[in-house]
Amino acid sequence: QVQLVESGGGLVQAGGSLRLSCAASGRTFSRYVMGWFRQAPGKEREFVAGIVWSSAVTVYGDSVKGRFTISRDNVKNTVSLQMNSLKPEDTAVYYCVADGTQTHLGVRAIEYHYWGQGTQVTVSS
Repeated sequence: QVQLVESGGGLVQAGGSLRLSCAASGRTFSRYVMGWFRQAPGKEREFVAGIVWSSAVTVYGDSVKGRFTISRDNVKNTVSLQMNSLKPEDTAVYYCVADGTQTHLGVRAIEYHYWGQGTQVTVSS
């Protein structure tokens, strides 16, 4: 059974940093596209960042470019999201995602087959 388990969420003041991690299990994810989405109350799910299996290509949502960095470790089957210069509008539940069928790095939620349970990130002003 495939599992994605996020950790690292919490409460931080505006301008601060958090690092989210996602541990994948159940199969080998080294060839999978992995990434992060987020969803704030009353809003649609939003693409945050994605990374291909080789780490050669990363894509970021416009609202986080220059502040967030995604990385992965294919030996440990983990993907991380370093979040700097956090803003109150970054407050959301953050979801780790993975997909093994993509031929490109998708930015739509429907393109990702596996989802974690989510971790809450709250940024206070």
